[in-house]
Amino acid sequence: MRKTQSPMGRRAALIALGSGTLLLAACASKPIRPANADGTWCHRVGKAPRYKLTCTRAPVPPPTVEAEAKRFAVSADRLTVYVVRKRWADSANLVKLTVDGSALAETVPESFVRLRLPPGEHALRATWARGEAQAIISGAAGEIRFLELVGSVWAWGSTYEFEPGDEASRDRVLRVRMVADVG
Repeated sequence: MRKTQSPMGRRAALIALGSGTLLLAACASKPIRPANADGTWCHRVGKAPRYKLTCTRAPVPPPTVEAEAKRFAVSADRLTVYVVRKRWADSANLVKLTVDGSALAETVPESFVRLRLPPGEHALRATWARGEAQAIISGAAGEIRFLELVGSVWAWGSTYEFEPGDEASRDRVLRVRMVADVG
């Protein structure tokens, strides 16, 4: 025996299906903006015409280097560290990274830096206009580590801290722009 569905039941099913599709579309990541003509890259917050740009001061690596970094190949004689910024409350600051006291890179929201370091222990430091955060990371040659630079930017101030990364960090790297490749 075949059941028939009332028009109201069909309408409810179509609304549920459409709502699910919209939710999935909202979760899809937006395309990564291309680099500027001078090679720098800007993260944009808001919609035109009143949006705020946070830009790198140095040119970013070309798309070929970024694509190679996103393959996550190990370096036989180096420890590879990905420092990624991709959190909803991190929207505006230029944050400088240093490793073992040497200035290496500047990050902007929705970006990552790949560091290829000698094996061993290293001190990372992030500095911004009103503070700093520090972390120690260690590893052997041929290893890959992820480190999240988690920020919160509000009208009354901003904070950042390093958190150990995981498989979700790898996914975040795939959705953001490479702003520096060190080593």
